[in-house]
Amino acid sequence: MSPQQSSTVARSRTAARSPALFVLGAIACAAALGWTYWAFVRTTTGQFADESAWREAGIAAPDSQRPILQFLDSLPLISVFIAAAVILFVTIGRRRWAAAAIALGTIAGANLTTQLLKNLLLDRPDRGVPTLDFNSLPSGHTTLAASAAAAIFLVVTPRWRPLAAAAGGTYSVLAGAATFLNLWHRPADVVAAFLVVAAWTLLGGVLIMRTGNPWNVWSGFGEHWAASRTWLVLCWVPGALGLVLSLGLYFYVQSIGPAPVPGTASIPLFFWSGLSLIVGVGFTLTAVASWLFGAQARLRTV
Repeated sequence: MSPQQSSTVARSRTAARSPALFVLGAIACAAALGWTYWAFVRTTTGQFADESAWREAGIAAPDSQRPILQFLDSLPLISVFIAAAVILFVTIGRRRWAAAAIALGTIAGANLTTQLLKNLLLDRPDRGVPTLDFNSLPSGHTTLAASAAAAIFLVVTPRWRPLAAAAGGTYSVLAGAATFLNLWHRPADVVAAFLVVAAWTLLGGVLIMRTGNPWNVWSGFGEHWAASRTWLVLCWVPGALGLVLSLGLYFYVQSIGPAPVPGTASIPLFFWSGLSLIVGVGFTLTAVASWLFGAQARLRTV
């Protein structure tokens, strides 16, 4: 039997046949979270950029948009009810008790981690930047919305995961962007929340796929409209564009010299860089998760 045939046989028998990928992915998310905290909270340059983006948001999002933004700000609470309904359906209708328990554990773990990091473990040192003197990273609102979306992604079957990923990723990005536009959080707070949820999703995912081997099976991308690769593309494209735009704007501002005081620039480039970063990180993490869970699902042989 050739190595390729052996790989196909292994995939047809076991979901999450390479659990190390999930663990390494979670470690990578934790490392990225640590870097985000160091870069945007512990350094003067990062604090200045993050604070500038937050202050410029108050100018770029005028009061006339507030009703829409206030609705978006309610997304975290709405997401809890949606996730609860889906998990309840899976538990009762599909008898996936272990999956429901793991999904709820993922939500609890992500939100507990955020609260511990924000309130007990991380601080915001004085780097000479006019800013609030307390730590707000990671964002609790974003963690709640993204973890609820992740729970739905975990408990649905592989054929529905590409759609669930695209919808949940969009939902999470909107919720995270709303906390930024409504001046609840800085961009780095939202990005950190995405990374916390991503790490817990990967850990919960490997458990769900291993304990739910019989139902974590599909015929691959394209077997169903909800499993179309189009959903994957719809995550990769805004993810890549958002990251490129964010980095481009950031380095452009640094090259021409930022305003001396956060929020006083004539053009809010830090705002657009921060918003692009939220979009880029949110959709990129979503795309990676959708691809990984699809690649690690058990392959139907009949």
